[in-house]
Amino acid sequence: MSKIKIANAPCSWGVLEFDLEGQTAGYAQVLDEMVQAGYEGTEFGDWGFMPTDPVELRQEIKRRNLTLLAAFVPVALANPAAHRQGIDVAVKTAKLLAAVDDSPFIVLADDNGSVETRTKNAGRIRPEQGLNGSQWKIYAQGAENLARTVLNEVGVRTVFHHHCAGYVETPAEVECLLNETDSDLLGLCFDAGHFEYGGGNAVEGLNHFSERIWHVHFKDCHPDVAAQARTNAWDYFEAVKNGVFCELGKGSVDFTAILKEIQKMNYEGWIVVEQDVLPGMGSPLESAKRNREFLQSLGL
Repeated sequence: MSKIKIANAPCSWGVLEFDLEGQTAGYAQVLDEMVQAGYEGTEFGDWGFMPTDPVELRQEIKRRNLTLLAAFVPVALANPAAHRQGIDVAVKTAKLLAAVDDSPFIVLADDNGSVETRTKNAGRIRPEQGLNGSQWKIYAQGAENLARTVLNEVGVRTVFHHHCAGYVETPAEVECLLNETDSDLLGLCFDAGHFEYGGGNAVEGLNHFSERIWHVHFKDCHPDVAAQARTNAWDYFEAVKNGVFCELGKGSVDFTAILKEIQKMNYEGWIVVEQDVLPGMGSPLESAKRNREFLQSLGL
């Protein structure tokens, strides 16, 4: 496990891609606190959170001895009219990442939280609330075209992040997207917490999709909060507000078993800790420290 490095992401400080009320810490404080909590790398966060000038961004990342390893790019892939703009944003983002560090990823996702049915029913999606056959073709083609363009123009690879409140949430939906896309072009960013809240078992998912996994997010899912969300019909944001994504080791994800699966895969990439919180929620630095200590207790 020695080749695996541990990162965190701005979403653990409430820096999310959604237009939400509330204040978050600035990028300098977030990066300083990541270092203070013992992390070696970071993802980029929403465009504009960190500097978008490559020289300035590189200086901010490198003077803290961090690695910039990925950036989250949401695209409404079910809508073909959104594909061109999504590709343009991904290429722009990939160029910025590549100017700072070697071998980063574009973490492609749906435009999560933008479709009312999916947002309202996150964590309890039924098959009829998903895409049909022709819609899957459009969705997969959009993802594949983006990944191909970013690779050809920038040399950066793309992974897809399954995510609650988007069209790829359940294990069956993850399977469908991967079956519809080229395994050489599009990898999977496996997120343990989203997989569990989306109705799966993270250990089984990691094993099942191991050949497509290029990037890993360690997130936990609190089973009691998830059950409450389903009983009370909370939407995605209400579930997050109530702590469905808890500190590592306090939820349903079996991280000891997850690490065994990762060893079987001979995975040598990054593990990114994510504890999604809303802006101003919780105590991000303290949680980041406890999450790092938890991983240290597992030998990471």
